Amino acid sequence: MFVDRNSELKQFFQSQQRVVVDNVNAANIIDFLFQERILGGDDMRRLLQISDPRWQCRDLLALLHTSDNPETFIKLYDAIKNEPHLQWLIVQIDG
Repeated sequence: MFVDRNSELKQFFQSQQRVVVDNVNAANIIDFLFQERILGGDDMRRLLQISDPRWQCRDLLALLHTSDNPETFIKLYDAIKNEPHLQWLIVQIDG
């Protein structure tokens, strides 16, 4: 179940890369993914040093797409779901 949902979400985020980069503030997402052990400390520190929010989000997505964790995109979905201003994106994902 996790693998199928994770794969679906991975495909969604790849197909919607531009929308996500333009609308998601990665800083809050990074903290959540670190808390959920999707990101390690080194990756988190490197991402938080990027000052341009769009590049930060691009780098985060690129890093997540190389992850072998079977819950990576499920946790990304959970992180976005926790952001009230991104509920429109959750509707689009679940649509």
